[in-house]
Amino acid sequence: MTHPTPLPARPGIAWRTLIERYALVVLVVALIALFALLPASGEVFASPRNIRALIANQGVPLLIAVAAVFPLAAGYFDFSVGAVAASSSVVTGAALSHFAVPLPAAIVLGILFGTIVGTVLGLLIAYAGVNPFISTLGVATLLGGVIFAYTGGLRISSGIPTELTDIGSRDWLGVPRVIVVAGLVALVAWWILSQTVFGRRLYAVGSNARATHLLGVDVRRTQLLAFVASGTIAGIGGVLLLARNGGATSDNGMMMLFPALTAVLLSTIVIDLGRPSVPGVVVAILFIAVTVSGLTLVGTPSWVNQVFNGAALLIAVAFARLARRRSAPTPKKATA
Repeated sequence: MTHPTPLPARPGIAWRTLIERYALVVLVVALIALFALLPASGEVFASPRNIRALIANQGVPLLIAVAAVFPLAAGYFDFSVGAVAASSSVVTGAALSHFAVPLPAAIVLGILFGTIVGTVLGLLIAYAGVNPFISTLGVATLLGGVIFAYTGGLRISSGIPTELTDIGSRDWLGVPRVIVVAGLVALVAWWILSQTVFGRRLYAVGSNARATHLLGVDVRRTQLLAFVASGTIAGIGGVLLLARNGGATSDNGMMMLFPALTAVLLSTIVIDLGRPSVPGVVVAILFIAVTVSGLTLVGTPSWVNQVFNGAALLIAVAFARLARRRSAPTPKKATA
């Protein structure tokens, strides 16, 4: 009995896949060129000062989006990442300003707080079976209330050492320090997701938890660790938020949530089609940042940015769903 020789992939399909993977990258480059050439925005948009500010401002959003990648890889939306970052910022700021904790210890406290919140969420969702939407949104609301109750709506700014604020405002060899730190964390997250057994298991759980369990993987433990990683990275983002702003505010973090979710969903339609990835998040963050900056410089009304963020989130949801359908294996036809 002879087996049929597999047909080679058609060039048209290969090109179409390549275009799909890098379409958003090309769009980002096109937008940069457009806003750099437009008379209304070109001079300011292409200036070194604006480019530096645009890049530096993406450090915290990048980490919040990367934090959301881990739960989404496991099949869950985490609506708490913004609130965790805001709370970690307040924890670190209060430790420095109100309790005179040494800087290294205060940073550890802020990150540890995020880890604890992530662990609690992971236990609730993976082991207690609580609905993830209710759990993450409830924790986000709870943290927002606690932040406001503690700060009284006031900013914590006194006693923040310059060693920390310098990370948020100064450069290393011309590169903003905040983006260097965020980039290193994102690089570690990429390595964990793409080069380790845990990362492969995480994507497998998100794709089909039951089948992964039958293969001998501890699904609940993997889901727990996804939220632990998310909380830890969001905690680092909170420390960078404090360094960037020079103080902690009563912001509940919800304004940081939606751009992060948009970036994570857009990451599923770029480079690694059908699943969230750190490189995809980087491209999506740049897409959002360049578009918002360019529209602002062109002189569009302030409400346009909100409309763009909302529309981008809806489009990201639609395309992410389409990408998952496209990447799903096609059922084989039964043969006689």
